[in-house]
Amino acid sequence: MPNQVKNTQPEHVIKQCQLLINKGDLSEASEKLNDILAQNPGHIEGIYCLAVCQRKQRNYTQALDNLNQVLVKVPGHGRAYQEQGFTHKALGETSKAITAFEKAVALNPALFGSWRVLADEPDYTLRHEAKKHVDWLSSLPPALVSVSSLIHQKQFHRAERLCRHFLKDHPHHPEAMRLLAELGNKFQILDDAEFLLASCLEFEPNYKRARLDYVHVLHKRQKYNKALLQAQILLDSDPNNSNLKIGLGNAQQATGDFAAAILTFESVLQSNPANYSIYLTLGHALKTMGRVDDAIQAYRNSYHIKPDFGDAFWSLANLKTYRFSSEEHQQMRDQEASTTIAINDKIHFCFALGKDLEDSERFDEAFSFYHRGNTLKNEQDRYDSKLMDMSFDIQKNDFDAAFFKRNEKAGCPAQDPIFIVGLPRAGSTLLEQILSSHSQVDGTMELANIIGLAHQLNGRQVVQDTPRYPGILNKISADDLTKMGELYIEETQHHRQGAMFFIDKMPNNFRHIALIHLILPNAKIIDARREPMSCCFSGFKQLFGEGQQFSYDLADIGHYYRRYVEIMDHWDKVLPGKILRVQYEDVVADLETQVRRILDYCGLPFEQACIDFHINKRAVRTPSSEQVRQPIYQSGLEQWRHYETHLEPLKKALSRP
Repeated sequence: MPNQVKNTQPEHVIKQCQLLINKGDLSEASEKLNDILAQNPGHIEGIYCLAVCQRKQRNYTQALDNLNQVLVKVPGHGRAYQEQGFTHKALGETSKAITAFEKAVALNPALFGSWRVLADEPDYTLRHEAKKHVDWLSSLPPALVSVSSLIHQKQFHRAERLCRHFLKDHPHHPEAMRLLAELGNKFQILDDAEFLLASCLEFEPNYKRARLDYVHVLHKRQKYNKALLQAQILLDSDPNNSNLKIGLGNAQQATGDFAAAILTFESVLQSNPANYSIYLTLGHALKTMGRVDDAIQAYRNSYHIKPDFGDAFWSLANLKTYRFSSEEHQQMRDQEASTTIAINDKIHFCFALGKDLEDSERFDEAFSFYHRGNTLKNEQDRYDSKLMDMSFDIQKNDFDAAFFKRNEKAGCPAQDPIFIVGLPRAGSTLLEQILSSHSQVDGTMELANIIGLAHQLNGRQVVQDTPRYPGILNKISADDLTKMGELYIEETQHHRQGAMFFIDKMPNNFRHIALIHLILPNAKIIDARREPMSCCFSGFKQLFGEGQQFSYDLADIGHYYRRYVEIMDHWDKVLPGKILRVQYEDVVADLETQVRRILDYCGLPFEQACIDFHINKRAVRTPSSEQVRQPIYQSGLEQWRHYETHLEPLKKALSRP
């Protein structure tokens, strides 16, 4: 029998088996699936389909074993949780079934079958909410339910094809437009997403789902004032809706009005005192304002309500200055060891325990938790360096001195931006705090405009494709490059407070130096550099809010650092004098000399406030926020040496002895 499927693509056979299962031909489907799995052991969709088949054949134990195998490999597999729910329900295990269905819809809200069972379950406390989801999904054309489900399965290209096909026959269908905008968001084509949602709201101004997504896209595009306006429109339509109040608070926070945001979050808590996630959000706002004691209390309130909420503990650890009590430490250990805890909570607990054990100088044990948390996170993100390597190779091959000579008349001549680039945890926040303490420089945040432009130039690409960007920079006219630079200046204006210069502190912009120089040839670029072992290990210990997928594996982060150094060396050769490299260790060793050097490069007069940067009361939105409110300290420079016996993969990746 195996010979029948030996040369067949497993995906094709699995589709055949799905049709057989739907028709009730379970024996034939089971036989084919076992054959394909013999040829392709560990194939996730094959194992999942076999579990479905086994459940329908009433082989419940085998079905559950296979579903557990799927969920160990892919914790976000919503359909596997749904199938787990159906299996427990068939066994009469109602409580387990409900738990599985809840996990399924949390991962994929378009799973109609899960909502329907929950809505029909007499003892389910959220039955009314489940019924709303059933009614909503029932009101949609089946094609759009499929689109939504495919999006949550991360099958974006299939979802886009199906959605566009539907829109050909129903060009102004609001949910289809919203879903296509959501796909634009997934592809990072945010201008398309914004346009689609704005158009959708012209046709259906009362469509709250679309307006809520519009707020999110505007936020992602860092058009915070527009997002605030839309969030207020939403709340005006339903003033007592706590979720819409939260949206307003997030928008207020994004515009820098943290005082208003804090009041909004506190008003939500007055009517929803058990909302643990709002205490966390409130804590973040308080931390950004420098109200650390209040932030600590908010984080504690969060975990008092939900003891297994790992993010609350990690947020305390991420203050960098907080020290856990012995009771908190034991609570974290107990929760992390639980077999029922969610993966994301386990990851947060691992990083928090690592930080706590490090503070107690129990370095080997601290590393074991850092390593475990990073491994779990890496399994989620599945980082692959191929696209980055390809991009850097293209830039080194295509963008030489002659290329920039040909384009020397292109770009917007504005001198306003000061870009600070490099790896995270390399001291970029410190440099931003120093520079933003100058009277002629506005500090902003990690602006997404350059990365957004790069995504726009790349277009919709299947991962395996050769990317359009950065090679497409060879084909853009001088006029278009100038317009891009002018648009950057225009779109970043609302982040500024009126100073002559402003800072764009997005570390990953080092991957887009060619683009920056082409559209803004007079912009300053500062490379925040840190000793490789210190920089890489500091990144390995940090659980980032988003992005930085390379940082969750020692070999990956070492490779990333090497490629960063290589590409920056390239720019030093082809654009001599363009970029100022500032070594973190030099800043720590001799602050005033480095401050004067940075100010000279930027064409700014010396101001003592740059030396006294820690007095600056501006809001700081990065993990280093509390560290940069303190004077320079040297204690963290060689911290990696406490872990040296565990860092061979990093040393090897960095080619260090």
